[in-house]
Amino acid sequence: MEPRGLELITRYKRTYSIPAEAEITEQMILDHWDLEKKLTKDLLESNSQNRWEVFEQAYTTLYSKLEWQHSFLPDSKPSLDKYKTLLEIIGSPPKKIYEVGSGKGEMIEYLAKYGFECKATEITRERGSKYITDSSLNLSWGNTDGVNLDNFEQKEFYDLVISNQVIEHFHPDDLTTHFESAYKILVKQGKYIFTTPHCHTGPHDVSSVFGYDNPHGMHLKEYTYRELHDSLKIAGYKRIYCAIPSHLRKLLSILGFKKEEQIIAISLFYLNVMFIVENILFIIPNKKVRRSFSKLLRKVYLFADNIFLVAQK
Repeated sequence: MEPRGLELITRYKRTYSIPAEAEITEQMILDHWDLEKKLTKDLLESNSQNRWEVFEQAYTTLYSKLEWQHSFLPDSKPSLDKYKTLLEIIGSPPKKIYEVGSGKGEMIEYLAKYGFECKATEITRERGSKYITDSSLNLSWGNTDGVNLDNFEQKEFYDLVISNQVIEHFHPDDLTTHFESAYKILVKQGKYIFTTPHCHTGPHDVSSVFGYDNPHGMHLKEYTYRELHDSLKIAGYKRIYCAIPSHLRKLLSILGFKKEEQIIAISLFYLNVMFIVENILFIIPNKKVRRSFSKLLRKVYLFADNIFLVAQK
């Protein structure tokens, strides 16, 4: 049975990092839930011919209807320490970076401030350059369908393509096409770096507020390491590995592992560990138990609920 009343409100606030004192009603949450279920149905029923139009309409509707959510978020800027690992993988400028699904541009603006030539993109015109606070940055903005990137960009042009919590929003039929298209706009040995939630610890959308074991909102599919690895291989990427978090990189450096090739070798090994662990977790039939066990393994770095992969052309 779906939670209601105070329990529902408390879970919703915790999920969306809304302060406890914020005035959120049960009806506001139920309206959000009904909206996402309707929009999700529209997205899943879309076809390759009308998908961009359907997706743009759906996300424009979602952002406008839930604009009240943003009024409850703190005024202070969030910590950008979470992007340190990304910066360590990217290296030093000059490099050309293309971001898929930039949202309000927080991550791409952070990278532009380090001197990279950046392109931010979104599927809906509701979001865009209005969120960029520093006009002096080498940062441009565009709208795309998020999937067929080479229809919008020059081939073999970018050193890096990045996305942060985006591919779970794509229609599952478009995943490999998206990877193939990102491959086409990358230079030789260019990298696609991305994060996405793992299905074992989800759902990571509004479905979790209502106690569901699988996503029924606008996370159209949450993936495993193996699914993503195999799709990237089909798309043509030669080397695929996990990103090592900044604090673990520091530990490896202390232990004498300082060269980039050494870090990549460890990252490849770590990906194989993830394959084994997620297969073991599949043996647990109860999703709630699987989710709890996954979180325990995360504490000792034997699992990661946020998949963070690097795919090199």
